[in-house]
Amino acid sequence: MDKQLVENVVTRVLDEMRTRPIPLGISNRHIHLSPEDFERLFPGQTVTVKKALLQPGYFAAEQTVTLAGPKGQLKNVRLLGPLRGASQVEISRTDARTLGIAAPLRMSGNLADTPGIRLVSPYAEIDLPNGVIVAQRHIHMSPLDALVLRVSHGDNVCIAIEGTGRRVIFDDVAIRVAPGLLLEMHIDTDEANACGADEPGARARLVPRA
Repeated sequence: MDKQLVENVVTRVLDEMRTRPIPLGISNRHIHLSPEDFERLFPGQTVTVKKALLQPGYFAAEQTVTLAGPKGQLKNVRLLGPLRGASQVEISRTDARTLGIAAPLRMSGNLADTPGIRLVSPYAEIDLPNGVIVAQRHIHMSPLDALVLRVSHGDNVCIAIEGTGRRVIFDDVAIRVAPGLLLEMHIDTDEANACGADEPGARARLVPRA
């Protein structure tokens, strides 16, 4: 086959792949726990899978806790597994106001100088010294996805949420690349409500910066 023809076909296929919608995931408030904190809150138990998540190996657990802040509480906050090296609480700005906590905007795992909170289970309660964040919107992808979309781990991109009556362009969407990840954009409930992300036909698309 002619080399130029092959190159043209490959270019056309890649261009088509770049225009495909990015799967959109709405991330409700949730917690991640270290093994030590899980044992304190759920003594003698194992983490019980309720539902698998899109990313391989990740799941929503049966276990839930109440978040108790200076001004209010949020009940039935779901544990996501597997367990981690450090406990972390991910909430929205609206949740932060309900709790009375000044949660900073952070990438998952960046917990330095973050506020703490009380976690209450049916069996115990503990005070986390830190770990409460509002998660920065981001896109998980594999190295192949990154190659196709011409982005790299740590990049920040613009994403248009289209197909609804509330089209929004989100700037500063972080790119997270790792082997085994599936392509998926994560936004929190405040962001989802702003753009109608739960409406039929909602789709995310990479767009150039203005």
